[in-house]
Amino acid sequence: MAVLTDAAPEHFSARNFDRLARLIHQYSGIKMPPAKRTMLAVRLRARLAVLELRHLDEYCDYLFKDDGLEYELVHLINAVSTNKTDFFREPAHFDFLRDSFLPALVRTGRREIKIWSAAASIGAEAYTIAMVLEAFRQQNRGPDYSIIATDISTEVLKVGVAGQYPRAMMDPVPPDMCSRFLLQSRDPGLDLVRIVPQLRARIGWGHLNLMDEHYPVSRDLDCIFCRNILIYFDRQAQNNVLTRLCDHLRPGGYLILGHSETGAGEGLPVVQVMSTVFRRV
Repeated sequence: MAVLTDAAPEHFSARNFDRLARLIHQYSGIKMPPAKRTMLAVRLRARLAVLELRHLDEYCDYLFKDDGLEYELVHLINAVSTNKTDFFREPAHFDFLRDSFLPALVRTGRREIKIWSAAASIGAEAYTIAMVLEAFRQQNRGPDYSIIATDISTEVLKVGVAGQYPRAMMDPVPPDMCSRFLLQSRDPGLDLVRIVPQLRARIGWGHLNLMDEHYPVSRDLDCIFCRNILIYFDRQAQNNVLTRLCDHLRPGGYLILGHSETGAGEGLPVVQVMSTVFRRV
């Protein structure tokens, strides 16, 4: 029998909201102030249906009294994570890769580049990086490259691994890159495209929580993208994450933040080279 669920805030006590907010913040760094109580209730409605629970107070009982946390935590974080992303979002960063970063590395004789997309979401950022690097490699005979793409949400990582997207998402991609790096669906009824295998093979995907004390990632990276995720963290969490990210950059490597994080580089072992782009010293 189907269970009717009600995720309305009136069936979500202030005490249980506070418990969930503390858990989410402790695990993921995401701030959950009281103003987001209704938003949280809406986002968790699907979990109530899956678990056949009637309202959010029952959901909290399941988490904190019935030992459901071990199973449910990943689904809770998937539900609250914000996954706004686009191909070629904030295009000045990709112009920097093409016009400054890559030519400078070629002049030093580097033959391999390693880049990390640290809040990869569904993969638009990682695949945009791959398109820029592959186009440069083909036009300039190298260098070789690899990309690491990580996210706290296991659901969005599945989308990235598949590399299949609605055609409308490709509007920002230059036409020459569309023709070289996208495959059209064989089913004309599906308005989908897929990233070509040669780019999908360049990206390694992994689950990673930026709040963890240690990151299982190489410490000689040439560039790290961590854009528009720190705004959801408090100041202390931001500083901790940025310090750890810098530890994974080689000297001279670049840290690229989002347009809303212009002041986040203060106190780090980096110098600013342009808006939201910092070089490890």
